[in-house]
Amino acid sequence: MVFRPAALAGPFLAAILSQAVLAPAVLAQQSGAKPPAASPKPTAKPGTAPPPAPAPEPEISPSHLALAREVMLSSGIARSFDSILPTMADQIRKNAVTRPDLAKDLDEVLKSLDPEMDMQKQRLINIAARIYAKRLSEAELKDIVAFFRSPAGKRYVETQPQILDDMVGAMQDWTQEVSEYVMVRTRAEMGKRGHQLQ
Repeated sequence: MVFRPAALAGPFLAAILSQAVLAPAVLAQQSGAKPPAASPKPTAKPGTAPPPAPAPEPEISPSHLALAREVMLSSGIARSFDSILPTMADQIRKNAVTRPDLAKDLDEVLKSLDPEMDMQKQRLINIAARIYAKRLSEAELKDIVAFFRSPAGKRYVETQPQILDDMVGAMQDWTQEVSEYVMVRTRAEMGKRGHQLQ
């Protein structure tokens, strides 16, 4: 089996998100308990004024949100979400490995859930689009969409997996080289101070 860094780097965002999404669910399934609720934020000390309430989130217009969603879809970020739900299904299969008699029914059930899982993916895309809309103005999103619609933007998205593949390889080489360089330099500087490092 050949290791391809792009296989890791391409869905990097999805891996991060899947860990955030999967970890509490897997722990809950293994322990039979619900994932812990978020701990409440600390309140003010007795005798002091309570902290100010957070500012209400600005209203996002439908056109603003549509542009943010288009950026998500045209940039290739949304496709990185494609690996999250299959990872969840694989985790369920692994947890059921002690019951091989369930495999056929489990596969059929998971397959039947595909339409619902697609709806969940769309929900994640909408959440991510809302995050983009909160951080970028409608005018900025229009410019970004225009870029992704352009030949250069399409080429950018098309070459992302190869670029990430090359970047991961270059980063691995760089990390090795710099690690060795820092160690050599540290030994030399410590030697000037009368210390010897292994």
